[in-house]
Amino acid sequence: MRWPRTSRHSGQPSSPPEQLLFGGRLKWASGWTKHEGARLDATFWSILRQIPHLVAYTIALAWRADRGALITVAIAQIGQAAAATFGLLATNRVLISLFAAGPTADRISSALPSLLWVGGASAVAATLRAISAGAAGQLEPKVERIAVLTMLTPVIRVEMEHLELADFHKVLESGQHGQLAARRLIQHSLGIAEALMALIAASGVLLILHPILLPLLVAVVIPKAWGSIRAARRSYESVQVWLDHFRQQAELRSLLISQSAGPELKVHGAGPFLLENFDRMGVEASTEQSQLARQEARTELLTSALSGFTSALTYAVLAWLLTHGHMPLASGATAALALTSGTAGLRRLVTSINQLYEQSLFMTDLIKAGDEARRWAIPSGGIPVPQPPHEIKFDNVSFTYSGRDTAALKSVSLTIRRGQIIALVGPNGSGKTTLSKLLAGLYLPSEGQVSWDGTDLRELDRDDVFDQVALVLQDYERWPFTALANVAISRPSHIHDRDRLDQAADLAKAGPVINELPRGWGTLCSKNYENGVALSGGQWQRIALARAYYRQAAILICDEPTSSMDPAAEIAAFQQIRDLARAGQTVILVTHRLHSVKDADTIYVMEDGRIVEAGDFNSLMSPNPDQPGHFRTSFMLQSEQYHLGELAIPTQGNHGLALDDAKEVT
Repeated sequence: MRWPRTSRHSGQPSSPPEQLLFGGRLKWASGWTKHEGARLDATFWSILRQIPHLVAYTIALAWRADRGALITVAIAQIGQAAAATFGLLATNRVLISLFAAGPTADRISSALPSLLWVGGASAVAATLRAISAGAAGQLEPKVERIAVLTMLTPVIRVEMEHLELADFHKVLESGQHGQLAARRLIQHSLGIAEALMALIAASGVLLILHPILLPLLVAVVIPKAWGSIRAARRSYESVQVWLDHFRQQAELRSLLISQSAGPELKVHGAGPFLLENFDRMGVEASTEQSQLARQEARTELLTSALSGFTSALTYAVLAWLLTHGHMPLASGATAALALTSGTAGLRRLVTSINQLYEQSLFMTDLIKAGDEARRWAIPSGGIPVPQPPHEIKFDNVSFTYSGRDTAALKSVSLTIRRGQIIALVGPNGSGKTTLSKLLAGLYLPSEGQVSWDGTDLRELDRDDVFDQVALVLQDYERWPFTALANVAISRPSHIHDRDRLDQAADLAKAGPVINELPRGWGTLCSKNYENGVALSGGQWQRIALARAYYRQAAILICDEPTSSMDPAAEIAAFQQIRDLARAGQTVILVTHRLHSVKDADTIYVMEDGRIVEAGDFNSLMSPNPDQPGHFRTSFMLQSEQYHLGELAIPTQGNHGLALDDAKEVT
């Protein structure tokens, strides 16, 4: 037996529980996870080179969101730097007065004006800091809103064929994290600005006090900067290692309390086994965190030693300047304050740069998602569709999904006329659903032409095409909204039309479903939220039918519209569909229930992407040497499932409808 190879992450081998249960480390298959560990792979200098571009983009986004708030933040930041510089210089004047010769009262009196200037500078700086924070708080949500719209506006127009690509979905997932990253980019850009201002203020003061003090600041800064970078990197690495264990333990924790897994957890004895492995992972996670803490402590010890050495050297030089008369004592004290302020600013600068870089990765994905969406958007405009089409024609149409070698449709030709019921039948994967989506304008042919009253679908205004179509898909959406919104969402422009709502519910026989709900139309149809309810498959199918009827479109496409209904409800639903066709609506019926297509004007039998038979029910059921007999054979096979033989079974009530229908089929 060949065992899977051990995977590695951050130099750590997979533990036995990880290897046994998951085959190694776990990583979510989501778009945003591609940036995991990005800061471990990038050097600080490579990150630093990207900062001007990132800050410029953030400023451009903020300018678009709220110019007034951005200008306020900029002025406040510059004002804070000026106030900090002035405050340090005023502090120097205070110290000069206090260290001067003479009586204490005279020295204090002399220092008082400068002390007032220090207080004033501090008050101005505090005020400007508050103004900056207020303007930034006003700016951040606006930037996030614009970032969200930048991606979502083009995404809702993306062609279905591209929207279904896995790679594009990963870009969208990562782009969603970029929405929050937009807000954080403002925060971290402001953090960089504040730190830079503190450094500039400290450097300016030191340069004024004595030119040699500026290189001293650099000497103190270098080891502290290296230590800050190492500490940030070590902390980030710790998070990445912790995430591995978190995922695995979260997966096991979810399984241990799962309702669906409950029977096997108990009967098979899987519960104690998983709990034991869960605990072992917890022990290993704790051990790794302790190890990382020791490594971080060693790094901190080394950087502190280097910083201590350079600081000692700096203060030795400062002492030499003081003792040899090159600098007054007061200036030395001011220089010490400036050095402290400068090194603190540097720490904040390093942290903000690291965080800005990480968030920029997600912001880049948001931009990419928007660009990709615009590239694959459904074209706006085109030839209008002023009225329901009299004829829709498929002329030698083929269609191949992206990334697949085999065509889903192959040289399909058919004609659909207004008011007809067209049935598409055949085995799974025969191309029925693909054909219906081409008809709705969701896909464009790879080859051939779909025309509406003689106009190629590619040339039509696709929004007008969609306006003529209502869908009841096999995988219809179960919106986590109220029952009202679930139905009326098919025609949002009429979402408050209660007469239309009641009419759609009556047509779909959804009235009893609504009446059973605790809040009627206002009931939330999602068990995931408080006061929400879970609907059965049959109830959802009635809601989906009501949604299609509410749309009141010229063309109704039903893909397995009754698969979750009981027999009586199914018969009633198909009768309603037939009545709609008699009223002039064109109905496309995709189904495996062959007894339901008896009233279809034309039945198209599909197999392997081709139409292999076509005709009405009677012609397809009649033995004909010119027909392959696919429909007749399949119909007879289904009929045998309902055959009752000589059993005498009563046919009263709803069940009787189903049995009568079965007898009719046989």
